[in-house]
Amino acid sequence: MKREIRIGMVGYQFMGKAHSHAYRDLPFYFDVSTTPVLKAICGRKEESVKEAAEKMGWESYETDWRKLIAREDIDVIDIVTPNHTHAEIAIAAAKAGKHIITEKPLALTLEEAKEMYSAVKEHNVGHLICHNYRYAPAVQYAKKLIEEGLLGRIYHFRARYLQDFIMSPDFPLIWRLKKEVAGSGALGDIGAHSIDLGRFLAGEIQSLVGTKETFIKERPIGEMSGGLSASSDFSSVGEVTVDDACAFLCRFENGALGTFEATRFAGGNRNKNEFEINGENGSLRWNMEDMNKLDVYLAKDEEGLQGFRTINCTEEIHPYAGAYWPAGHIIGYEHTFINLFHSFLEGLYQDKKDYPDFEDGVKNQAVLAAVEESDETGGWVNVPS
Repeated sequence: MKREIRIGMVGYQFMGKAHSHAYRDLPFYFDVSTTPVLKAICGRKEESVKEAAEKMGWESYETDWRKLIAREDIDVIDIVTPNHTHAEIAIAAAKAGKHIITEKPLALTLEEAKEMYSAVKEHNVGHLICHNYRYAPAVQYAKKLIEEGLLGRIYHFRARYLQDFIMSPDFPLIWRLKKEVAGSGALGDIGAHSIDLGRFLAGEIQSLVGTKETFIKERPIGEMSGGLSASSDFSSVGEVTVDDACAFLCRFENGALGTFEATRFAGGNRNKNEFEINGENGSLRWNMEDMNKLDVYLAKDEEGLQGFRTINCTEEIHPYAGAYWPAGHIIGYEHTFINLFHSFLEGLYQDKKDYPDFEDGVKNQAVLAAVEESDETGGWVNVPS
């Protein structure tokens, strides 16, 4: 008999839409022992959250997250609200015995992240941080090839996450551009994804030296209006208090060198989340904008035929790909969330942990903190353990 797991979600905009879709489609693609039930969604504006509940298929709604947590018909609290709210909601949910899903970065600060991790351990609840890019079949296949030793010793991991959605000086001062709400800018918003992929594929980061920059210091005050769009009446301006771009060089514990760049000022790049890994026996590279493909280079290929080959990771042998369509029938961004939630919800009751959790969130947050410290001191910094 299939087990139902009842979801309560706090927030309902960009990530709320992605998560809602994943819950609804999960049982369609996968043979699951645990079926998500969209029990209740929560938001501050009653008219808006009611509309979101009806559109996205939720049974009910709340306007106070505390009431949502207190409900006995909720098993999992899914947090898709701005970063400064993560810690309070997650710690309260843990104390109430709820499993927890939260968007990245885990918290505003490393101290908050550690408090969240302590709470879920103390109250013995399941916990997931949504690093969905791990769950593109091509990335999972890259992980498999590395674990099988195809590349041998890893020498380099380089990552770039390039966006351009805030380049115009007229783009409003939204919550993502306020340190007290977001914690950091490109560093924590998109750089956190690259850090997680680096740790997932190449290992833990030992030390680093980094820098960050804010190119536009003031913007018209406004608010998000869906996706990454925003609106403003241009009646007043405010200070941007986070970074627009950052970069760092690092040493991994296994001796590999890493380079990371994250920016929202790379014109023409809508969502270029990419990495390249170089090892003694070969290389791998991937770009989210062409997410089904993995480029593979093998040094053992005979001279004259050496070079990158492109693998379309849609065969049944590729992780998660077999749940969807026949080979060559590509999947998209939304399926990374389906794969992620499948791994988490099935793992909750099978004592099988193969998904990013709050421990990963803390380790990623430690790297973010080290980059900020290095930017302030101008030197190399050891990543806090």
